[in-house]
Amino acid sequence: MKKILVPFDFSKPAINAYRFALDVAARSKGIVQLIHVIELPVLNHAGALSARAFEASLLKELEEDASSQFKTITEEYKSERVNVTWTVAFGVPSKTIVDRIHRSDIDLVVMGSHGASGLREYLIGSNAEKIIRKSSVPVLIIKNYFKGVIKNIVFPNALDIEDQKDLIKKIKALQQFFKAHLHVVWINTPVTFASDVITKQRLNAFASHNKLTDYTVNIFNYRNAEEGIIEFAKSVKGDIIAMGTHGRKGIAHLLNGSLAEDVANHADTLIWTYTLKNEPIEVY
Repeated sequence: MKKILVPFDFSKPAINAYRFALDVAARSKGIVQLIHVIELPVLNHAGALSARAFEASLLKELEEDASSQFKTITEEYKSERVNVTWTVAFGVPSKTIVDRIHRSDIDLVVMGSHGASGLREYLIGSNAEKIIRKSSVPVLIIKNYFKGVIKNIVFPNALDIEDQKDLIKKIKALQQFFKAHLHVVWINTPVTFASDVITKQRLNAFASHNKLTDYTVNIFNYRNAEEGIIEFAKSVKGDIIAMGTHGRKGIAHLLNGSLAEDVANHADTLIWTYTLKNEPIEVY
């Protein structure tokens, strides 16, 4: 976790994400890059020259205001052991952030989220959800400031994904970094119901095959997977829920969605996600 990117909108969740990123960077001897993306307004003008002059003046004002806020925030929350840089960019937030992930060889994205619900969630989703779908590196979502030691990582698993090698490698690295206990869990729902005996055998075989250490296997019965994951995490005092996600796009996303994105939108705990390599990452 040498390079940590924090998308920043100066909200309380963004500040929480920045503070968490500072802690992680201090432990890993990494750096933190803050990025604030200003979405360009659509202006209709009769006079092209006056419009361009107005836009240039507005953009300069917005950039200066963001830079001033960055100076205040980084002065208030800082670590002598961590190098912090910030950038003000213009464009579509999700696209700009994903482009920065690729160009800067980012290892981890830490971002704050207010979550999303109702009609807004189904039509546009949260910015965090879009980044989860499009990022090629792990994304950690934080809503409330986390202070303390991460002891328990919850790893929900469907046991039916063909290739999880890359995901498991990332999960192991996450566990090792925090020196945490891993709770591998199958959420047993009416739709996915399976015998506890058979499921326990599959869970143990999965753990053995992937050479997991410091772990427990669990079966949790609940009415649906999303709520089951959240409730199980509460029951074991999970600090992070770690999930692989599908980079679904277009109509496939609207019809099938992604469980990790839903959990990220509705859970209050830390959510770590990673797009499975055998799934398409959404394009623009």
